[in-house]
Formats: sequence, C-alpha cells, structure tokens
Amino acid sequence: MGILDRFSDIVKANVNELLDRAEDPAKMIDQYMRNLTDSLAEVREQTAGVMAEEARCKRLVDANAADVAKYDGLARTALAAGNEDDARTFLAKKQDLQAQGQAAAEAYAAAKANADKMRQMHDKLVSDIEALSARREGIKAKVAVAKTQEMVNDIASGADKAAGAMSAFDRMEAKADAMLDRANAMEDLSSAPADPIADLERKYAADAAGAQVDDELAKMKAEMGL
Repeated sequence: MGILDRFSDIVKANVNELLDRAEDPAKMIDQYMRNLTDSLAEVREQTAGVMAEEARCKRLVDANAADVAKYDGLARTALAAGNEDDARTFLAKKQDLQAQGQAAAEAYAAAKANADKMRQMHDKLVSDIEALSARREGIKAKVAVAKTQEMVNDIASGADKAAGAMSAFDRMEAKADAMLDRANAMEDLSSAPADPIADLERKYAADAAGAQVDDELAKMKAEMGL
C-alpha cells in the first residue's frame, strides 16, 4: 500500500471512529482537529522525505548529463587531435552514461510525480485544516446555543410544573372553602329552631317578676315611712 493510500485510510478511520462515538459535537470537532494536525505532521514528514528523494534523483540526472557532456567533449578533443581510438573510448563511456542517464531520468520522473502528489496532498490538508478551523467556531457556537436552548426548555418545563402546582393549590383551597361552608351550614341546621310562643312566655314571666319586685319595694317603703 502506498503512503497516499495509507494516509487516506488513517484519516477515514479517524473520522469514522469519531462519528461512531460522537456525543458532544464540540468535543468531537476539537478531537478531529487534533487528529488532522497529527496527520499533517506525519504527511509533512513523509513529504519532506519524498521531496528529498526527488532532489537526490535530480542531482543524479544532472550529474549524468554533465558526465555525458564531458565525455562528448573529450571524444571531440581526441578526434580533433587525430586520436580516433581515444575518441572511440570516450564515446563508449558516453553511451554507457547515456544508458544510465535514461534509468536515472525515469527514476527522477517517478520521484517528482510522487513529490508533486505529496505536496498537493500536504497543501490540501493545510487548506482543509484552515477551513475546518474557521467552521469549528461556528459548530461550537451552534452546540452552545443548543445547550442553552435545552436549559431554557428545562426551566420552562419547571415553570409549567409550578403553574400546575398553583392550579392544584387553587383547587384544594376551593375544596377547603366548600368543606368549611358545608360545616357552617351543618352547624346552623343543628341549632334549635326558634319558638315564638316560648319567647312570649319568657317575656311575660319577666314582666310578672318585675311587678312583684315593685310591689315588695312599695310595701317596704310604707313600713319605713318613706
């Protein structure tokens, strides 16, 4: 498995793991950002290694080209001096170097392609992290608002319960009033009914008693000469 595929699997695994155990989005987004930052450090290190390989291959290609040019020049110099055998030797070396240069060029092309991919992935990851960082605050703000809304809902529910309790107290108070009214009515009904004849009897009995007192008082005053 190539490094690009392996890194992609690591990132996907991190995302899936977070989604599977997501409870608090604010905490999860922070954890995901930490994972991405760790992954970026790994990608940066690997990218540096691939770029170093690209640079090494480029140096080999450049050195080979310089050697090819060198032996081509020596062959021309030898030929100009009339040393055809020497020129042939230099040309043979040049051809060997050219064959090596072809392999070096192919290795450099592959190394450059890998380096380009790594640089693109590194740059995209950096850009994604910056974009997610900007979105993170928005996500955390939404979570904070959601939690506040839940708290408000809980308080409102408590207020509704309090209102229900007040209504229950009102009903109990009304029932108590009704019970008191009923008790008072029962007391009134239990009292002896008024008897007008008895009242008249008591009135005239009081009048008779008063007359007797007056008679006795007059008699006492006569005896005393008053």
